[in-house]
Amino acid sequence: MSDRVVFACSCEGTVPLDAAAIAPACGGRLETATELCGREIERLVASLESGAEVTVSCSMQAPLFSEHAAEIWAEDRLTCIDIRESAGWSSQGAAAGPKIAALLASAAEVAAAPQILTMESQGVVLVYGRDEVAVEAGRRLADHLDVTVLLSRPGDVAPPRRNDFPVLKGTIAGASGHLGAFSLRIDDYAVPSPASRGSLLFGEARNGATSTCDLVLDLTGGTPLFPAHDLRSGYVRADPRDPTAVEAALFSVSHLVGTFEKSRFIDFHAELCAHSRSRITGCTRCLDVCPTGAIAPAGEHVAIDPHVCAGCGSCASVCPTGAAAYTLPAADALMRRLRTLMRAYHAASGRDGVVLFHDDEHGTPLIQALARYGDGLPANVLPVAVNELTQIGPEAVAALFAYGAVGVRLLVRAKPRHDIETVHRLAALTDTVVRALGYGPAGGGTVVGLIETDDPDALSAALAAMPLGTAAPSPAAFMPVGPKRDVLRFAFRELHVAAPAPVAVVPLAADAPFGGLDIDVEGCTLCLSCVSACPTHALGDSQDRPLLAFDESLCVQCGLCAATCPERVITLKPQIDFEAWAAPRRVVKEEEPFDCVACGKPFGTRSTIERVMAKLKDRHWMFAGSAGEERLRTLMMCDTCRIEVATNTGFDPHTAPERPRPRTSEDYLRERAERGDPLA
Repeated sequence: MSDRVVFACSCEGTVPLDAAAIAPACGGRLETATELCGREIERLVASLESGAEVTVSCSMQAPLFSEHAAEIWAEDRLTCIDIRESAGWSSQGAAAGPKIAALLASAAEVAAAPQILTMESQGVVLVYGRDEVAVEAGRRLADHLDVTVLLSRPGDVAPPRRNDFPVLKGTIAGASGHLGAFSLRIDDYAVPSPASRGSLLFGEARNGATSTCDLVLDLTGGTPLFPAHDLRSGYVRADPRDPTAVEAALFSVSHLVGTFEKSRFIDFHAELCAHSRSRITGCTRCLDVCPTGAIAPAGEHVAIDPHVCAGCGSCASVCPTGAAAYTLPAADALMRRLRTLMRAYHAASGRDGVVLFHDDEHGTPLIQALARYGDGLPANVLPVAVNELTQIGPEAVAALFAYGAVGVRLLVRAKPRHDIETVHRLAALTDTVVRALGYGPAGGGTVVGLIETDDPDALSAALAAMPLGTAAPSPAAFMPVGPKRDVLRFAFRELHVAAPAPVAVVPLAADAPFGGLDIDVEGCTLCLSCVSACPTHALGDSQDRPLLAFDESLCVQCGLCAATCPERVITLKPQIDFEAWAAPRRVVKEEEPFDCVACGKPFGTRSTIERVMAKLKDRHWMFAGSAGEERLRTLMMCDTCRIEVATNTGFDPHTAPERPRPRTSEDYLRERAERGDPLA
């Protein structure tokens, strides 16, 4: 931040500013103010006109600051961060200098903008209902949109006076798509009779009709057409018995015409996916947690529909290989922000830092309410806003403890709108690891956990009762760079190096994405089918010698090797073996190669060839007797020499001794007749 100008505003003296603590941690030029949004705003404009990067310690007046920056084409050099509700407005505000320094420093870590998708809606809407509520909704939308009304098992519905839009009968049996590209499969489809008098009469129904549209307005009051339906763009649903909800739905649908932009939340790399190999299913973690149904199997990997993805980040959080990586921000960008946060906090003499992850929609209002009407956040609690709590992965938590944090909390709703099982699993996994390494509190308790509340007072109570862990004696300072899996491996190694009480191995639960393999070396034949099945190259071989090697830091416990192994000698072992993670690839089994007795070329392992010969010698007609000795010798040859010998010697594998003819009822009766036995 050496070239950055940092404005720390006391908001008319209500925020205590410890310039002596803040300035060294910021690194740039610190400017203090009392009313930057008013009589001192020219100072901000002057700094922007100089070409400097500027951080302002106020998010409430961000629109005003952005307006002034836009006038001089400097919006890209302005960053606004809240320190008032996050730090200054607190009963511990006087001690919040290190925290303010950390928040101002971390604001400089700006992530790259995500990719943008576009969706086109021409206003073709299907109103799906059961009665005249749907017909009336269609009538009100007809002046603005291209409307079709579909009634599922309708009762008495009065025929319209004018056919301004189609009113059809049918039940949607399947639906897919998104805003601008919905595809529907309709059963019991029928068109109305023009001779309908008192109520609509429909003709003969048929199944399997299809329809496409840009928008779907669901007024059936039944089961939604999509999982996590409130996250499906272009699908609007309301209870037909609630007039207020219907009005809100009509308003929403009427504005969904034109071109819309959407972030691409997940950067997917199919070559890293461990979903399946050779039609054997391995990892299904992302499929199990996706709430919107945006992920589907696609051969050896999965496919993610970016138009359906709602950006919860659960898939990226649980993906062990890094095939699914979150982009808002990327994993390494988030961790650089956390690194700057913790380094600045310690540089300003901050102690016992606890990171509180939250989202803007739920967490920010809760923190603001606590600051305005309560005691505010404690001086050692550093709030970090993310797009979704479900995007947090184990690499972020491991890095925080390596950087010197003594606790991590994730603030979620008391009644989450969608499944947060991935967040619970993350907390359980990382808490197990960090406590095993000595980061836990002396009196026991969790150092990574959830705070599930919608009440600011309950948030305050939970933070006050939270046990503080043990800080790393020498905090790490590594810079996280690269893809997610590389960042994760490095973060865990640094976590172990900085640990207060390091141990070599931490056992984990059965569904953990880290672990080793128990391989029965005696039963392994070095067929290397596991090597070809391993999607992460944790298992490897050598071109020079028959061997099987294993790198535990690359293993994601997908189970494809165990399912592929023909000898069934591989068992998964969930754990983190830090010594194995730091060590080079180890050789699990190695054998002497077996050289062809004719040309000398190595073509297999000695144990395999000898095992095959032992099973066939004197047990199969081909390899029995004096001729069998010569044929056994062909088993000790490579494929080229074996074919040559078989061709030159005229060996015909079809000259096997004739097998006994199967006995039939006729044979039984003939034998009885020959013996003179009377026939029944």
